[in-house]
Amino acid sequence: MGERTAHVLERAAAVVDRWRARPGRVDPYVVDTGLALAAAAISVWAVFCDDRGWPWWVYLLVVAAAAPLPWRRRAPFTVWLVSGAFSLTQSIVAHSVAPQIPLHQVLTVYTVADRGRDWQRWLMLAILVPANILGTRSPNGMLFSLLMSVGSFILGSLVRELRRLARAEAERAHEAALRAAGEAGRAVAEERGRIAREMHDILAHAVSLMVIQAEAGPLVVRSDPDRAIRTFDTIADSGRDAMVQLRRVLGVLKEDGARPVLAPQPTLAELPAVVDRVRDSGIAVRAKIEEHGPADVQSAAYRIVQEALTNVLKHAEARHVSVRVGVRGPVLEVEVADDGRGVPPARAEAPAGGRGLLGIRERAAACGGSAEAGPGPGGRGFTVNARLPLGA
Repeated sequence: MGERTAHVLERAAAVVDRWRARPGRVDPYVVDTGLALAAAAISVWAVFCDDRGWPWWVYLLVVAAAAPLPWRRRAPFTVWLVSGAFSLTQSIVAHSVAPQIPLHQVLTVYTVADRGRDWQRWLMLAILVPANILGTRSPNGMLFSLLMSVGSFILGSLVRELRRLARAEAERAHEAALRAAGEAGRAVAEERGRIAREMHDILAHAVSLMVIQAEAGPLVVRSDPDRAIRTFDTIADSGRDAMVQLRRVLGVLKEDGARPVLAPQPTLAELPAVVDRVRDSGIAVRAKIEEHGPADVQSAAYRIVQEALTNVLKHAEARHVSVRVGVRGPVLEVEVADDGRGVPPARAEAPAGGRGLLGIRERAAACGGSAEAGPGPGGRGFTVNARLPLGA
């Protein structure tokens, strides 16, 4: 029941807001001036219709009670006090000329209940109830006065609550929009980072292989034609593999709502092909690979090994590399170690010229794991280690 009532109140507040926001709306000051004139006209008519023939100052008194209405929105409590003072005077000296429906009293009570401060609202109510009980001369008159004053107070309080609900709803909508914008920004940043890692891993590995093979090919064209043919075949295979993997990544960037046809993410089953291409470049690779784990873990392990082998091709000047991927308890351990020239320890954390090691750490962290890289035993060579949780 409470939720249903709140929903009704929110819809009513929305209707009020739409009315207030519509173009060409009349100035509230003009509206209140018209209400003041109407209230004064009603009171003057009530004096004129009374048979006692009241003097001019009674007419002036009832007009003065309605005169402050144009300022009721700016100073509701002050307007109620001024109007109430004139109304009280008129009730004392000419009680019989009070109109059946005192419009100025209804409006001032309503406005204080709607726009006044809390202490003003309750003080007004504490004054109105005894005044209506003691200031009337019949039970029917007392009930009617209470109905008019307390009813106006209740109506103003209801509108006040509608305003509060509308403001709270607007604030919630604003906060939700800010949260949605922040989440969208984070999602875009994460997707850009993922695509950047994929592009880096794919292109760096393929281009490194192609450069090494292209440099070695001319040296054996005459002395070993068969090896030269294999070298150029390796270059072609590396290029084709890079194109296939690029299509996987770029498929998510299609426009116009097209549904990309994405190949599966690389798995450990495809890793031997990467190892074979590195062997074709002239580096002896010893590999032991256990194909195990969920798809995201296998994809991360594949990319970590690929990036580590790319760094070997580009920087290590190694002759031997060992690749080990295996399950150790609840994690998949990845290790790539070479016997190359290594790097100084100070550069192991952030080597110049690339972001490959950073990408390795990011991929491991994305799976809830960790990765380390640094010089091998005795400062010889370079080793990359990663631990990727297999999950439940």
